Amino acid sequence: MISGPLRSLLHKAHGVLLAMNPQVVFVLGGPGAGKGTQCAKIVENYSYTHLSAGDLLREERSRTGSEFGQLIDTYIKDGRIVPVEITINLLKKAMEETMKKDENKFRFLIDGFPRNEDNLQGWTRVMDGKADVKFVLFFNCGNEVCIERCLERGKSSGRTDDNKESLEKRIQTYLQSTRPIIELYEKQGKVRTIDASRSVSEVFADVKSVFDREG
Repeated sequence: MISGPLRSLLHKAHGVLLAMNPQVVFVLGGPGAGKGTQCAKIVENYSYTHLSAGDLLREERSRTGSEFGQLIDTYIKDGRIVPVEITINLLKKAMEETMKKDENKFRFLIDGFPRNEDNLQGWTRVMDGKADVKFVLFFNCGNEVCIERCLERGKSSGRTDDNKESLEKRIQTYLQSTRPIIELYEKQGKVRTIDASRSVSEVFADVKSVFDREG
């Protein structure tokens, strides 16, 4: 039997642990929907840290001595989704390092994740109870606009996957794998949809109203 004072102490300790859980917003949308651009603007205006699953994977791919580099490289070039354990491991590490440096930095935008059923199951398996998903910010944008933007970006980005062939594969992967995840969260009432086919400032005006409301 737990005594009253001990119960209240345990309750408090549990509360402290919960308070330290990272608060996560998943940012999803097709390639070229403007996820990275909008995340940078959210970071400027709200106390969020932006973690891009793709950027973390690209950094890991080029990191000297990385045990996963070659594997990640093959997946990215084929327009396929990297095994979930690798991605979650990188995201978890990045969140822990950020919070270790500054305990007030516990809000995260996770951009480009979860991209399929496997990602979502992996997240639930590893992060359930360790991070709270507040909502999904979905940038909805037509395929043609996405392809046009990526080809334009490819002229200066140096990204090996910003070419017509990779893009068509990525859009197919997105439609088959990521859209069902968005629909799943929609059923839970957790999706905030933004029309991302407009200008950066118009899109951000809508994003701002979501964050002003949701915090």
